[in-house]
Amino acid sequence: MKTDARDAEHLARLALLGQITPVRVPGPAQEAARDLVRAREDVRSDLMRARHRISKLLLRHGLVYSGGHAWTAAHHTWLHRQRFDDPALKAAYEAGLEMAELTLDRRDRLDAKITAMAATEPYAPVVRALMCLRGISVLTAFGLAVEIGDWTRFTGSTIGPYLGLVPSVHSSGASRSQGPITKTGNAHARRLLVEAAWHHRRPYNNASRDMRARWDAADEASRVRGHQGNHRLHHKWEQFEARHKRRVIANVAVARALAGWCWSLAAAVQREQPWTDE
Repeated sequence: MKTDARDAEHLARLALLGQITPVRVPGPAQEAARDLVRAREDVRSDLMRARHRISKLLLRHGLVYSGGHAWTAAHHTWLHRQRFDDPALKAAYEAGLEMAELTLDRRDRLDAKITAMAATEPYAPVVRALMCLRGISVLTAFGLAVEIGDWTRFTGSTIGPYLGLVPSVHSSGASRSQGPITKTGNAHARRLLVEAAWHHRRPYNNASRDMRARWDAADEASRVRGHQGNHRLHHKWEQFEARHKRRVIANVAVARALAGWCWSLAAAVQREQPWTDE
């Protein structure tokens, strides 16, 4: 039985017990920014599939590029030098190559739009703070900023579960076992953090020129906090390596820790400059 009166009474009891969890509804501006970020994510997937089609077509005919890294300017020159005698094969190859180039152009246009938007309010302070951490470029920082929105509604211990980066737990009686991560919450933000966590596996002795340029654009507190985070996250990687932990599992654990560092940077900025969708 479900009626408005019963629902109202149930809500009143939950409110009395403090069991109602407040949620934040994104405004039109934040939803529009999310659409832009997710459109870029779709184009990234389209580009990967288009490139795979080309490379696999060439591989089927014994053509393998050996001049260095793939999908560079030199690789594109090599792709355009390939010739096929069969008209059908030639048409298929040219169509695939054209699709890859058009998709790459779409991605670059979206990257330019995101970069320009990331420099505007209210995103700029959060983006500059997040970029003090290794592995977080302007695209990643902007993606996290618009997907999370108001970071102050979380704590360092709740941001990980919100993004589904904590292990699932099965408990019955005295037994307790942990399984894979829950993968709840925002999948896009989770993927960005997992990819960024791989960068912290490399040694962190001196900050690179690019990192110092990012620090110059951020405030003093974010620079100090980011430097500490880079050291701590690499140290966590070293601990997992010493224990011979599987790297894919270790990287997810580092991503969970990275989410906490991102929260500490973004929330500190937003407390000084409250988030608004206006």
